[in-house]
Amino acid sequence: MSQVQPVLPFFEEYMLSINGSSSGVLPSQALRNLVGNQVIYSTQSPITEDQIQPASIDLRLSSTAYCVKASFLPGKNLSVLDKIKSSELLIETIDITSANILQRGSVYIIPLQEVLCLPPNIIGRTNPKSTTGRLDIFVRVISDKGTRFDELPKGYNGELFAEIVPRSFDVKVAADARLTQLRLERVSGRSDSQVNDTVLRRLGEPLVYSESEDPLTALIGEGLRLTARIPSRASNEIIGYKAISKGQAIDLRLVNHYPIETYWQPINSSRNGSIILNPGDFYILTSKERVRIPNNLAAEMVSLDQTLGEFRVHYAGFFDPGFGEDIQGTYAVLEVRAHEAPFLIEDGQEVARLVYHKLTETPDKLYGSRIGSSYQGQGLNLAKQFKRES
Repeated sequence: MSQVQPVLPFFEEYMLSINGSSSGVLPSQALRNLVGNQVIYSTQSPITEDQIQPASIDLRLSSTAYCVKASFLPGKNLSVLDKIKSSELLIETIDITSANILQRGSVYIIPLQEVLCLPPNIIGRTNPKSTTGRLDIFVRVISDKGTRFDELPKGYNGELFAEIVPRSFDVKVAADARLTQLRLERVSGRSDSQVNDTVLRRLGEPLVYSESEDPLTALIGEGLRLTARIPSRASNEIIGYKAISKGQAIDLRLVNHYPIETYWQPINSSRNGSIILNPGDFYILTSKERVRIPNNLAAEMVSLDQTLGEFRVHYAGFFDPGFGEDIQGTYAVLEVRAHEAPFLIEDGQEVARLVYHKLTETPDKLYGSRIGSSYQGQGLNLAKQFKRES
């Protein structure tokens, strides 16, 4: 494994010089500068421009996967690899240089190529990428001496590891695959980047649109509330999909390749505008609202209070600036799994909320077709590995 570089003395001065002292999520131009100054770096292969997203950076898998007996956190005194060895967690080591299959239900730890050397006023957070969530691949990032998933403390200096659990399908992955993304946030005193409800209500620009692309009044309450689209129609409109755990392993390198019917059972609209979620099954649905993320904000999808329903929504929960911008919003795809009991979900029922975050400045690139974003203007889209309907 690579040796981690020490924190360089100019970091604090450098970070103040590029964006002042305000709190917020760092945009693409700041991330690019951090890469250039080795706050984020790789000893394996250079970080490329297409990894840099409007307010996040894609992280790449290295060439070795460790199949382990259980998920874990290393704790305050151990590195991730030391924890694997000392706890006798290791089942086998797998070479994924070219590609190899990760079996559903198994837990894998894969070192990431990117290394962090954060200054003392920057924290990191990670989320699975959209395609990862739509394939029902459970991914979290852990760090050496870490006590939380997907959170990197101020001043973290070390390597990163992806914990990967395919849940519905066997998947074939290779080194350089991008399953998760990192965003960095400057913290200043007690302030943080989250936009409160009062500010959201006063934005003066639409956050959501209807199916007919008309502006809607946003349902605000601890963020923007989203509802499920399960229309009550007699026609056989496909309104969702349920995963079928059959078929060959899905090669993540392939695009527009796999027939939908082999891996997914379509869910058709019905007269009563509801469906029943079965425990253990995985569903793809969409929001009723078309969502817009203004250019100077980002958003994270978070679960609702469980008192509102026995199900969980979202695996890939980060929305870059520009999502749904200039096109009257884009539907949010909902990755849904029921908990312990079958659960009836109805059209217009609250299922998730978006928490908005301010950026330190507007990014110099925005989510959309210009940077090759896969899901701008999407409807009920499965992961890009599946054949698109003609």
